Amino acid sequence: MDSNPPGVLVLDANQRSALAVTRSLGKSGQFLITTADATTQALAGASRYSKAYLQHPDPCHHPRDFIAWIKDLTGRQHFDLVIPTTEVTSQLLLFCKDELPGIELPFAPYETVMALSDKISLVELARSLDIPAPESLVFNNAAELEGVSVSYPCVLKPALSRIFTGHDWIYTHVKVIQDEAGLKQALDRAPYLKTYPFMLQDFIPGHGGGIFCLYNKGEPLQFFAHERLREKPPEGGVSVLSRSVPVNEELKASAKKLLDAVNWHGVAMVEFRVTPEGKAYLMEVNTRFWGSLQLAVDSGVDFPLMLARAQLGQPLNSMEDYRIDQRLRWLLGDVDSLYLYLKGRQPWMKKFMRLVSFLSIRLRHQKHEINRLHDLMPAWLEFRQYLKALVK
Repeated sequence: MDSNPPGVLVLDANQRSALAVTRSLGKSGQFLITTADATTQALAGASRYSKAYLQHPDPCHHPRDFIAWIKDLTGRQHFDLVIPTTEVTSQLLLFCKDELPGIELPFAPYETVMALSDKISLVELARSLDIPAPESLVFNNAAELEGVSVSYPCVLKPALSRIFTGHDWIYTHVKVIQDEAGLKQALDRAPYLKTYPFMLQDFIPGHGGGIFCLYNKGEPLQFFAHERLREKPPEGGVSVLSRSVPVNEELKASAKKLLDAVNWHGVAMVEFRVTPEGKAYLMEVNTRFWGSLQLAVDSGVDFPLMLARAQLGQPLNSMEDYRIDQRLRWLLGDVDSLYLYLKGRQPWMKKFMRLVSFLSIRLRHQKHEINRLHDLMPAWLEFRQYLKALVK
């Protein structure tokens, strides 16, 4: 290792994506990693590659205290790069960038990030670029729905996944609506829609498809794709078992057209819904690292290392050919998914087959996301957190 390697601060250290970033940069031997989160302990903080772990005020509930903390920290200690891995911390730091002149963030400007994060403005941008998106009715608030004819099923989609009020954050939810009664119930359970914009989008049958991208100041550097094999909850959610797949050229072309148009910088996950006939509709863009980031690293596409090198002006090589059918399993998430599936109303034979699939051991080209022999403490910490949550 260099006698004076660049210092990197990895935030949101209890996220699996933050652990993947910490392991990637730490294993490279090129960076000195500090991790931080609002919890007393965190997955990435327990990693052997984290040289120090810091606890800070909760950015969700005390955003101004968090900004004051990071301003004080970076005033006392220099970091060549700060990498947040959630929407809350990344958007908050970008929003307050003028107060934090000493931090280097691997993101596009705040206005560009929000233009893609806001699902309403994303639909408008997609239409201007001739990228297919679901038909959408836009409302500034719930009162504007009165007297509007709605076709079902549809998707109730708030403009933002996380809404910053200036004092705290509102967590919103996307919901499939089957009828008028369901819409009324969903609106009653989401009081924030009385004052914040949302859409009612056509429901697109089919499956999800995503393109994972890395850009450097408007130039595309890397693309990657994966397939979700099992999710939590089982009917659709976060991936607990996934595999790498070849990049779909049609989805890549649409993702590239979108990101080129905004002169993108950093990483992004561009999500689509693909109909049974094969037509892809743009759904949303995540403007930070994704949950199953470790799969890309295991497949040979080291996004965290490439991002850090690009941000610091270091040379890097893209990976045209990565390992296909490399698999990643989040074990405790998979346990939860199995429990929910067995608890559901599926026929007993389907439940039996799901149990057999869960117990099947794949010896080649599959790794556990958290459990790694070279770095055991994060798995031990996650197991303790899991047991603690069970007995609450």
